Amino acid sequence: AWICIVRYHQYRDWGVKKWFNQLILWTGLLCALGTSVVGNFQEKNLKPVHLAGAFLAFVFGNTYFWLQLLLRWQIKSLPQPGAPWIRPLRLVLCSLCTVLIVAMIILHTRLLRSISAICEWVVAMLLFTLFGLLAVDFSSLEGCTLCLQPGPSLGPPPVSPTSPALPLSQVS
Repeated sequence: AWICIVRYHQYRDWGVKKWFNQLILWTGLLCALGTSVVGNFQEKNLKPVHLAGAFLAFVFGNTYFWLQLLLRWQIKSLPQPGAPWIRPLRLVLCSLCTVLIVAMIILHTRLLRSISAICEWVVAMLLFTLFGLLAVDFSSLEGCTLCLQPGPSLGPPPVSPTSPALPLSQVS
């Protein structure tokens, strides 16, 4: 999730349109959520929850990287750090993920669960590799600062339950 957030801020600083950048961010966050669900709910104990998490992790993870590839091909002015073979490698890995996800679903519905599980693990490793390749893009980061700004106030701050409610003018 943090990688997706840092990437969002990197794209924002590069001038990527807000709606497209948020779309990329949300697909990445849904991938992270799915990964957490898959890791916390074993297939043998809660199969529907595990499969829903796998869907989120794999489909949204693959979509996350396809959207980034689409963005990079549409906006040529974006920085392209790293060797020239990084972008074609990402294209091959995303394509392979897509093929394996489709194969995994088909094999799972045909009750070929062992082969489907092999596809699942290969997709997981490919997604980890794609996330690892973001290190190339992050190599140009000199620092990252998160600045929190207060939102609009809806009223006075809540009173602490352990202290008496006194107006600020009476507090010395």
